Amino acid sequence: MAEEKLDYRKRDKELYQPGVKPAVVRVPAMNFIMVDGKGNPNEEGGEYQQAVELLYALSYSIKMGNKKGGGPEGWTDYTVLPLEGLWWLEGGTSADSDFTQKEKYFWTSMIRQPEFVTREIFEKACGETSKKKPGLDTSKARFVTFEEGLCVQVMHIGPYDEEPKTIALMEAFLEESGYRNAIGDTRPDGGVRRHHEIYLGDPRKTEPAKMKTILRHPIK
Repeated sequence: MAEEKLDYRKRDKELYQPGVKPAVVRVPAMNFIMVDGKGNPNEEGGEYQQAVELLYALSYSIKMGNKKGGGPEGWTDYTVLPLEGLWWLEGGTSADSDFTQKEKYFWTSMIRQPEFVTREIFEKACGETSKKKPGLDTSKARFVTFEEGLCVQVMHIGPYDEEPKTIALMEAFLEESGYRNAIGDTRPDGGVRRHHEIYLGDPRKTEPAKMKTILRHPIK
């Protein structure tokens, strides 16, 4: 009988299975591959779509490369984690403040990696991906340990452009619970806390009304 793959979405339910009502969660440090960029994510063949292609190429290179070779200490077969994104506008304001200005978006697109993935494994995957897909610029990717800390999150069901309705629920929850939004604050590592989205479905295969997106905001 084949060993069941590790599915982080099932193991870490508090991070990947929120309800439709906002709730507070403390997000621990996790490993990510990240790609930074700017511009409209819907642009055909644009910077964002290239970033997503690169992230998946590297993530599957890591998964399959270590599966064939036995993997590092602690390795177990796993399901590649979902695509995520941090979003903001020119000037540093939160991207949820005006969803219509997509050409002014700045973003960090990213995919979480298992804890047994190291920088050396990431660099090896970059080399292999460069050989297999020379059109992808692996120099744009970086391996980062990212800790968000205290956040509020909720499951948004529906089109991306309807997220402001769900974000309004998050803001009302914060006001009632005695928390404040911390988007724009500086993290202990010097980075900036951002509007965060986790995409649980493939928009190419899912009806807009049924799409599931986790919305997460840093709070204090």
